[in-house]
Amino acid sequence: MKLIDTVNAEGHVLCHDITVIIKGVKKGVAFKKGHVVRKEDIPELLKLGKDHLYIWEKEDNMLHEDEAAAILRDICQGENVLAGEPSEGKIELTAACDGLLVIDSEHLRAVNHVEQITIASRHGMTPVKKGDKLAGTRVIPLVIEKEKMDEARQAAGDKPLISVKPFRPLKAGIVTTGSEVYYGRIQDTFTPVVEGKVKELGMTVMGHEKCPDDRQMIIDAIHKLLDGGAELILTTGGMSVDPDDKTPGAIREAGARVVTYGAPVLPGAMMLIGYFDHNGRQVPVLGLPGCVMYARRTIFDLMLVRVAAGIEITRDTVTNLGEGGLCLNCDICTYPNCGFGK
Repeated sequence: MKLIDTVNAEGHVLCHDITVIIKGVKKGVAFKKGHVVRKEDIPELLKLGKDHLYIWEKEDNMLHEDEAAAILRDICQGENVLAGEPSEGKIELTAACDGLLVIDSEHLRAVNHVEQITIASRHGMTPVKKGDKLAGTRVIPLVIEKEKMDEARQAAGDKPLISVKPFRPLKAGIVTTGSEVYYGRIQDTFTPVVEGKVKELGMTVMGHEKCPDDRQMIIDAIHKLLDGGAELILTTGGMSVDPDDKTPGAIREAGARVVTYGAPVLPGAMMLIGYFDHNGRQVPVLGLPGCVMYARRTIFDLMLVRVAAGIEITRDTVTNLGEGGLCLNCDICTYPNCGFGK
């Protein structure tokens, strides 16, 4: 590109958008990239504070910012991600469906490490709604060397960096444990909370079993739900180390491969996470601590979206939550637009 005085710009082609900003009124494009400057445009450009302009001088080894942004779009855009048109050198990516935002963090950092390249995104493992903004891409200069964009492609690897995994309409089976509930000594206020969170993600409750603090009855209840086609098992109550609490042992004896019993997340430290291999199906099981009953957001929210999106939970998944695993219990809860679980 070439820098010229605006008063001499008639007949030249702009190589970048020129914005107009009027406080409290508007912000937008006054003159778009590719516009051929007319004589009558010059006073308007001067009013916008543009005493000088960059005009386009195309060179084979250079790319315009919009062309570069499109390359970054292609690097990022994965499953269920939509892309807008270039605007002032930026392209925005949005969610095509409700689901879980998945970011290839390692390769995203590698791309952003390339000088003059920027991709800004939301945190990965965040539940999103259709139409939500996910990321924006742009390069810093108005034109950039092709070799820089080749470097960005190489840093990105061979898979898109950003995708949305849609939530699956799983059939959940709930086992409510606790002699106090089973014998009607207290009202069951735990199950309605769990049902609400399950339905919030488009799942259905296919069965609900109540058990006292009896290990064999809990095992039998789990097997009954699995045989009935449950694709997710949720147990409530009995998750502490109290001698009357039998649920963790019952889950193990029912045949679960336990990933973890305990997590560096508050609320939710006593969470159990595991999987049943039942008739060739891998069925997740979540043993829910008592905090799920009264706290607005807990580890249950962090794990349930992963299960709904079909993402396997590993020991590393859980241990990596330590940084960001403290819910601040804000007066006005803004989850997932906060630091909890990030």
